[in-house]
Amino acid sequence: MMNIPFPDLTPAMPEIIIIFTATALLMLELIFKNKNIMALIGVAAAAAVIYIIPMSVGQTFGGMFVSDMYSSYFKFIFMINLMLTILISMRYIQRQKAEYGEYYSLLLFATAGMMLMASAKDLIILYLGLELMALSTYILAGIKRHDIKSNEAAIKYFLLGAFSSALLLYGIALIYGLTTTTDLYGIAQHLRYQEVSTTLLLGMVLTAAAFLFKVAAAPFHMWAPDVYEGAPTSVTAFMSVGPKAAGFAVIGRVFYIAFGHMYADWSVILIGVSILTMAVGNILALVQTNIKRMLAYSSIAHAGYMLIGIISGTNEGLMSTITYLLIYAFMNIGAFAIIILLEKGEELKDYEGLAKSRPLVAALMLVFMFSLTGIPPTAGFIGKFNLFMAAVKAGYIYLVVIAVIFSARSAYYYLRVVMNMYMKEMKQEAAINLSPSLGIAILITVVMVFLIGIMPSVVIG
Repeated sequence: MMNIPFPDLTPAMPEIIIIFTATALLMLELIFKNKNIMALIGVAAAAAVIYIIPMSVGQTFGGMFVSDMYSSYFKFIFMINLMLTILISMRYIQRQKAEYGEYYSLLLFATAGMMLMASAKDLIILYLGLELMALSTYILAGIKRHDIKSNEAAIKYFLLGAFSSALLLYGIALIYGLTTTTDLYGIAQHLRYQEVSTTLLLGMVLTAAAFLFKVAAAPFHMWAPDVYEGAPTSVTAFMSVGPKAAGFAVIGRVFYIAFGHMYADWSVILIGVSILTMAVGNILALVQTNIKRMLAYSSIAHAGYMLIGIISGTNEGLMSTITYLLIYAFMNIGAFAIIILLEKGEELKDYEGLAKSRPLVAALMLVFMFSLTGIPPTAGFIGKFNLFMAAVKAGYIYLVVIAVIFSARSAYYYLRVVMNMYMKEMKQEAAINLSPSLGIAILITVVMVFLIGIMPSVVIG
């Protein structure tokens, strides 16, 4: 009888804790009422394993799964995204009549998928993580079962997401057929001694298309505005950060390791995608009257900025993208938290005269809009500065000039919200729905936006 050793599960312990918590929430739904508290405990436990227990670093499952500093950086972002989403969801999903037992479980399952993607050292594990994340977010987008917009968002996201998954599988099949391996280092080893064929280049392009879909980069962005608008705002906040960070985690690991020897090929492709993404996001955001759609196009534009760090091809560029993702999590979720705080806060006209009726709320929204624009002393300025400096050092000065021009253009639609709040007459007093958990989430995000903006070494170090 063949003796098969049981794999060491210590490196995958954070993922196991998240999946165990999600499963327990489903099983104990009828007897455990405070599901949000249990979900937060699971997040805290997983974070403790990542950052307190050093034994969580290593490889398992035959080297297909790796827990290292790179994956830990991204898991930190995933934990923040999940924690803040749970906090802003507590009262909101009750008001939206969407407090189903599976809501928090799906958030946890989606995060587990993101964590798998960040730790994948093999294309098969990468695909499993991507599908776990994708299937969960499809359902979350349509969690408001009796809302037509939510249903429409879920269907559009599912159909386009299924198409991107098919592209990824086809790309993986081509890569495996030519290299006889799905291991990232095995692919890199093959490319070191073999000439790059047209078929392998096609496989790389197909996998890149699937990853770019997840980060909402043009021309794979068409799902984002409708899904952001139709999904519950708490889910939109979650999707605006988590899947994007997971997509960049995969892009960084796959392109820097597996396709490192093809830098000349994929950097040209990503330069074109980055410029197109910044153009589409910043130009189409100008005409939006729904703030969730505006933030959707803003998210597309920010994906274009983040690609600049990847294009630089240096460790400094990659770290600048990771830092920007962390900053983006705080300022973007903070903006969505203000939308949830207001009884009616999804249309730009709802913010007219807000500074007169709710001065503190208007001031908080101003901070997040300034940070998204990149105005000092907010964290958004530090994020863009690091990205652009990494690209300049790598020799991509023209790309930075283009990014700065588009970034300046973005001030129009961000500051239009500020103008409505401070320079328009109030039509009626804005009603707010403040809960303790929502207040904590807003406090965390605004403090971090200023803390990183004033003392960036706290995060960058």
